[in-house]
Amino acid sequence: MHVLEKLWSAARCFYAPTDPDAEDWVAAHAARLLNGATDDTVTALNTEADQHHLTGEQRTAIDRRVRYLSNNAAFLHYDQALAKGWPIGSGVIEGAARHLVADRLAITGSRWSVPGAEALLHLRAIISNGDFTTYWRYHVHQEHARLYPHPEQTDYRLTA
Repeated sequence: MHVLEKLWSAARCFYAPTDPDAEDWVAAHAARLLNGATDDTVTALNTEADQHHLTGEQRTAIDRRVRYLSNNAAFLHYDQALAKGWPIGSGVIEGAARHLVADRLAITGSRWSVPGAEALLHLRAIISNGDFTTYWRYHVHQEHARLYPHPEQTDYRLTA
């Protein structure tokens, strides 16, 4: 999750780069954020920064991280996202977008209409999900029904 980068950056203000306690510190704050306690994390960072004798540069770095968390608190409801089963790692989303969209639509010199791009993305998602065989049978059946409609037998009258 993207906020881990912010926590690691803050940890470097309190711990040496090789200090194993930094890992525990980040884990504790990450757990707090995952439980939806962004305000508590902000308070804890400010309190810890006040208790340490930080250089001006370190304090500025902590203040930047605190400001980031405060400004984005409305978007950091990880507890709610996890409860709904949503992914919280931006890498998952970016990877899916790259796989479905960029790898196919960002070909040099290509031009796409919106309906054409949407059709291609739907087909690519069907293939990625392993549903192509089922989809293709359905597609062929629908196309056959469109091209060769069944006449309604009840409308026929015997003329002989």
